[in-house]
Amino acid sequence: MKLNCDLGESFGAWTMGQDEAVMPYIDMANVACGFHASDPSIMATTVALALQHRVEIGAHPSYQDLVGFGRRSISHTPEEIRGLIWYQAGALDGICRAHGTRVTYVKPHGALNNDMMKDRTVLRAVMEAVASFRDGLPLMLPVTLQADQHRELAGQIGLPLIFEAFADRAYDDQGHLVARREAGAVHEDPEVIVQQALSLVSRQGLCSRSGQWLSLAADTLCVHGDNAHALEATRLIRKAIREQQASA
Repeated sequence: MKLNCDLGESFGAWTMGQDEAVMPYIDMANVACGFHASDPSIMATTVALALQHRVEIGAHPSYQDLVGFGRRSISHTPEEIRGLIWYQAGALDGICRAHGTRVTYVKPHGALNNDMMKDRTVLRAVMEAVASFRDGLPLMLPVTLQADQHRELAGQIGLPLIFEAFADRAYDDQGHLVARREAGAVHEDPEVIVQQALSLVSRQGLCSRSGQWLSLAADTLCVHGDNAHALEATRLIRKAIREQQASA
């Protein structure tokens, strides 16, 4: 099970996250592309840091919303959504190529990610954008109880998928993330985060906020870099997964 984290989310003199500390413990870095956070210098620094630690680099595009950190929904046509993704993935991929590497997947951020999971028109536009950006480039999206439907749609488009689960977020009974505005939506206790991660790794599922079991077979686990406990939780998850694999 690979660990991924949203990184490169600083902007100018403003710092977000603990990129240098977290990077050694993850496998995949979702790098902000300038629309919700980051700038060319931050992107270049983050790409170099990922290469130093042999971490995969993914584009993390969003709505054009620096003020709202990409967490506000903005109405767009499918054509506009495709343009947003091409523009941002292209910017990061250009920096990657200058460093001798490439973007290896795309993971939408914030409200764009939430909207595509609720609106099939948005989801198709995102899938088509990624598929047309480069053949074989995967889209990372949250695993839900509708994973088979998402896999079928992606197959029609010819798009590989990477299913993601969240170690530090609460889930509702439909297998969707609880909205951040609700109390308890983000887990703060590192031990709770680790136990949820281990449940996803060993049992391919977790319990919803109400206690209902959810079968969610994920390829990767996300720990949010802007969580105050991200570093401690990531260290503990990596250690626990290694111990579990060693005893298997």
